[in-house]
Amino acid sequence: MSVTTDTLARPMTESQRAAALRRTEVLLEVTRKCATMTQIDGVLAMLVELTSRELDCDRGTLFLNDPKTGELYSRFAQGSQSLEIRILNTSGIAGHVFQTGESLLVEDAYADPRFNSTVDQRTGYKTRNIVCVPVRTPRGEIIGVMQNINKHDGNFTADDVALLEEMTSQATVFLQSLQSIEEIEQVRAKELAFLSMISEISSEVDLTRLLQRVVAETVRMFEAERATIFIHDKATDTLFSLFSAGGKVNEIRFPSNVGIAGTVFTTGQSLNIPHAYADLRFNPSFDRQTGFFTRCILCVPIVNKQGEVIGVTQVLNKKTGAFTDKDEQQLKTFTGQIAIALENSKLFDDVQRMKLYNESVLQSMSNGVLTLDPLGKIITCNQAIERIWSCKAAEVQGRLLADLLDERGSWILERIEKVKEERSSDIFPDAEVALSGVVKSVNLTIMPLVSESDDSKLGSMLMVEDISSEKRMKSTMSRYMDPVIAAQMMDNDTLDLLGGVSAEATIMFTDVRGFTTITEEYGAQGTVSFLNEYFSLMVDCITAQGGMLDKFIGDAIMACFGLPVRHDDDPDRAARAAINMIRTLWEWNAQRRDRGLKTVDMGVGIHTDHIVSGNIGSPKRMDYTVIGDGVNLASRLESACKAYSARILASENTVSRFNGTYRMRDIDLVVVKGKTAPVRVYELLDYHDAQTFPAMRDVLGHFEDGILAYRAARWDEAITRFEKCLSLNPGDGLSRTYVERCRILQATPPEGDWDGVWVMKEK
Repeated sequence: MSVTTDTLARPMTESQRAAALRRTEVLLEVTRKCATMTQIDGVLAMLVELTSRELDCDRGTLFLNDPKTGELYSRFAQGSQSLEIRILNTSGIAGHVFQTGESLLVEDAYADPRFNSTVDQRTGYKTRNIVCVPVRTPRGEIIGVMQNINKHDGNFTADDVALLEEMTSQATVFLQSLQSIEEIEQVRAKELAFLSMISEISSEVDLTRLLQRVVAETVRMFEAERATIFIHDKATDTLFSLFSAGGKVNEIRFPSNVGIAGTVFTTGQSLNIPHAYADLRFNPSFDRQTGFFTRCILCVPIVNKQGEVIGVTQVLNKKTGAFTDKDEQQLKTFTGQIAIALENSKLFDDVQRMKLYNESVLQSMSNGVLTLDPLGKIITCNQAIERIWSCKAAEVQGRLLADLLDERGSWILERIEKVKEERSSDIFPDAEVALSGVVKSVNLTIMPLVSESDDSKLGSMLMVEDISSEKRMKSTMSRYMDPVIAAQMMDNDTLDLLGGVSAEATIMFTDVRGFTTITEEYGAQGTVSFLNEYFSLMVDCITAQGGMLDKFIGDAIMACFGLPVRHDDDPDRAARAAINMIRTLWEWNAQRRDRGLKTVDMGVGIHTDHIVSGNIGSPKRMDYTVIGDGVNLASRLESACKAYSARILASENTVSRFNGTYRMRDIDLVVVKGKTAPVRVYELLDYHDAQTFPAMRDVLGHFEDGILAYRAARWDEAITRFEKCLSLNPGDGLSRTYVERCRILQATPPEGDWDGVWVMKEK
């Protein structure tokens, strides 16, 4: 239809003026409302509302074009969320209008082949008619489309098209402005998110978590299916990556020159491969193992601030196609930002590995270790310290050592300061250290801790060897032998002897004479008190000569000289101990007489022989002791003291090994009970003085002559000699015994050849 000058000049009717006025008001309303909008979502919602109202239709949609994706998108509010729908800018009624720039009036939507009915089918809504116009900028650029559907009364008209075009045109300037602002804000938000993400990643020191975080961010940023960070291990010249699977941390590792990643690492050049299987450097074995199909690869080197390649970042399969040059630059920027974090994290991981190794070594040490900072605060405490002082590491770590030591430990603090000043270690063997009130005997070593880099003082370290059990053993052994010998045994590892040894030793047995009277008169408590005092005196005499107390047998004592530690003069030591025991007993008896207490006498038997020593007993109870015929013979000699009115009897084996000179006499050739071979027995008399044994020299001379006559069966001569001994010393009970024995033999001569051997019938 053509328009003439007459038509233009023709005055408008009242209804036309009202319609024009209404259109002007609507356009002004659009302008006014757009001016108040600060977000594009508000403009979209406002235009949908106004156009639907003015065109008297069910609904409307304003689509804006996204040039990056080639899509038309619109947003609408649903509850508190803003939802977005997107369609290709080439499909449907809206796509046709956007591509052609022509407005469309569709009276029957289903009759138009360009109409996409899938939305109706999905929602159950029925679209009848459509009006759709392009949204143009003042420069004529199409930035979207406005679409309204289902006019309430009839079909959309040309006037509706014109009004819709004017309304969208009126809002275009605002839409374009707000779209630009939104894009700027999106870029700014991405940059802030990127910086925040880089900051968070940089603060992560755990290598496994860092790699997982970087991989997740890389996949998100580049819309990829997979990503992997490979770190170079200089020690093995391999590339490795860590990943979590099944609650465990797994590792991938391969030579640093293999595959795409290896090529990028060795050359330091990025690779953007659109078709992975067309590249000969690609290794498809991983795809075959996992079932994954690699389409495209983007791999860039990770370079530290020194320009050294420390790893590579590899991204696989961009969801929207191949990786672009922009993706490559962005990935380079990203890896450049995370390079420092990766290097720090790997360094931290190496430090952690070394720390765990050192802690493992520390905890496995049998010696206790405490490390202190320069202020004396405990930093580390190993399990040995917990065991030695029965404490928990958590109870002592972080506390000042001075607070845990008692007043006796002040010297340790002084020594620590001295060691730090002099920067040299100090050793304190057999030191008593009380920690939290628990006292232990330890070998203590104090060492300074000094930094190798700047020579600064880091603190100090205390190394502790618990010797409490050794001291207890030494103390226990000292009850049985000379403490010097006990210490010598502990220091020289002679405890191997406890396993069983055959060696020559001198055995001593002692017994109390008159003990039965003591027990009957003193009762249980008095008897125990008597024995404790008696044993204390006798054991002192034994240990003073280096002997070992074997055991107490009732009121008897069994001791050993030469085991577990041998001396060249063990028989002499046994003799001196026996002599001192008699003298000590006499002194003790004098004290008891002064107090009106009963006195006792004793007998001692000594024999030297090869015997067996070691821990003997059952698994539940064992004793270190000695066994053998030599032990039995020493016991028989002690028993024989009563028969010979003697106090100390020694076998010929013992006497022949004496280095010293003693006053003694050969008293008999005797076969003890249980034996067939005679033993020559001697009586030691060195405990006597002139008062207790008058004329000893003369008595010993006459006694020797008497023994010779006795063994030659010259009974009268022997009796004369023994009676002469009694005239010189009436208290010589042994001479009296021989006078009686000679008279018996004279009256009843022995059968056969007489060899002077006496057979004992009792033990």
